[in-house]
Amino acid sequence: MGTHRKIEIMDTTLRDGEQTSGVSFLPSEKLQIAKLLLEELKVDRIEVASARVSEGEMEGVKKITQWAAEKGYLDKVEVLAFVDTPASINWMVEAGAKVMNLLTKGSLNHLTHQLKKTPDQHFEDIRACVKYARSKGITVNVYLEDWSNGMRNSMDYTMDLISFLNEIRVRRIMLPDTLGLLHPREVSHFVKLITTEFPDCHFDFHAHNDYDLSVANVLEAIYNGIAGIHTTVNGLGERAGNAPLESVIAVLKDFTDYRIGLNENKIYRVSKLVEQFSGQHIPANKPVVGENVFTQTAGIHADGDNKKNLYFNDLLPERFGRQRKYALGKTSGKANILKNLQELGISLEKDELTKVTQKIIELGDRKERVTTEDLPYIISDVLQNNSITKDIFIEGYHMTHSRGLKPTVQLKMSIHGKSFEEHSSGDGQYDAFMRALVKIYKSQGMQLPKLTDYHVSIPPGGKTDAFVETVITWDYGRIFKTKGLDSDQTVAAMMATEKMLNIIDKMHKNPSDKAIFQELKNQNPEQDKENFYGNEYSTTAR
Repeated sequence: MGTHRKIEIMDTTLRDGEQTSGVSFLPSEKLQIAKLLLEELKVDRIEVASARVSEGEMEGVKKITQWAAEKGYLDKVEVLAFVDTPASINWMVEAGAKVMNLLTKGSLNHLTHQLKKTPDQHFEDIRACVKYARSKGITVNVYLEDWSNGMRNSMDYTMDLISFLNEIRVRRIMLPDTLGLLHPREVSHFVKLITTEFPDCHFDFHAHNDYDLSVANVLEAIYNGIAGIHTTVNGLGERAGNAPLESVIAVLKDFTDYRIGLNENKIYRVSKLVEQFSGQHIPANKPVVGENVFTQTAGIHADGDNKKNLYFNDLLPERFGRQRKYALGKTSGKANILKNLQELGISLEKDELTKVTQKIIELGDRKERVTTEDLPYIISDVLQNNSITKDIFIEGYHMTHSRGLKPTVQLKMSIHGKSFEEHSSGDGQYDAFMRALVKIYKSQGMQLPKLTDYHVSIPPGGKTDAFVETVITWDYGRIFKTKGLDSDQTVAAMMATEKMLNIIDKMHKNPSDKAIFQELKNQNPEQDKENFYGNEYSTTAR
């Protein structure tokens, strides 16, 4: 355990993380991420770019340094630079940056074969670069590129370099496992050797995740005297990525006594924004930020949680701005069902609960995803002769889709026993369907929810004749999702929409929702159709 000393977190999502294949942040995106990292999450430092890369990189750095200077964060903004006096330093001066992370050769192999110089020549080049940087008011940190191979294969050279950097008093010496090749025992041995030899130096450790050991290596580095850790949000980075910020924070808080000043309940928010800007999807099972990591699937877990939180650990979702969920599926059991029913305010008799559980297990065997919003229908299906009673349903439709003409829909809806018919055209078949539906609901002075997300997927291994699942997210004072399943994606979307209509109908019938219902009815029914269902559904469904 630690001695309560402070561990710095330097996040390099905007530099090393951007080396992820296919990732390139816009200057405005870089600024937004920088703001969140420093102001919301409160990391100690951020590395935002490599010098001399491009005009876009210069623009991005200028945006960040101008904002950071106004906020008093300029000493927390760092730029990777090269031993190329004066080019990189002049670039940094123009960009307004004040902290340089100088990339030097941490292994004799890199020095000999890439730079083709002797150690003495390299050291003198570094000395000149550091002197020039200081003359321009720039603080100097130094990377030892390929440090891990240097310690394995040319330790005398690497230790001599560290000794030299200590003599010229650079601010921080940064030890990267550039190729992600170290295992925890090596990290422990190498870091302890260095921090014992140079106790007054500040050392950072920069881990890569090629063997999925980055977080374990971070932990060993800290236990053996490292003062700073480098991370990226969502573990972005080239190859297998870097040590993920979210996991490192959780591990340091729960397994050490060292202090970190980060605001961990902002992690999920920052993670989702970086996911959006990078286009790199977060795996559902990724620790801390993955969609499923706080979802209990097995019924025995929910049962234990009901009785005395028996399956809770220190990774409580609330720490990270999230909530625990209880999945509904073939392994759910009654306890999971009870947890979801409690959320809906529904109470069932013991035999009714048994039947509902069995129905969910059957759906799970068919690999259908069951959501909390599905439960009222499953209950209705079980308790009313295996038939879902729907007060609102699509009686019939006729669709056309012709080249050169807009798609059209003739729609017939049944609402509480009364039939309504409308037709409309649209930008796609689902758009035409929604326009016709809006006409029907407007004629009754009613408003539909706003469509906020529209997702189409085919089950894994599906072929062209497979079912298509459409999941639509709606905003009706509260956010909820409905899904439809059909071999035609437009019909699947219509089924999901039909389910939504019945959900809001049931909401209106609930006395506790009367005030919301009246407020919705009093809104202007003549407003534009976009305010009824939004315009954010995917064009792939049109």
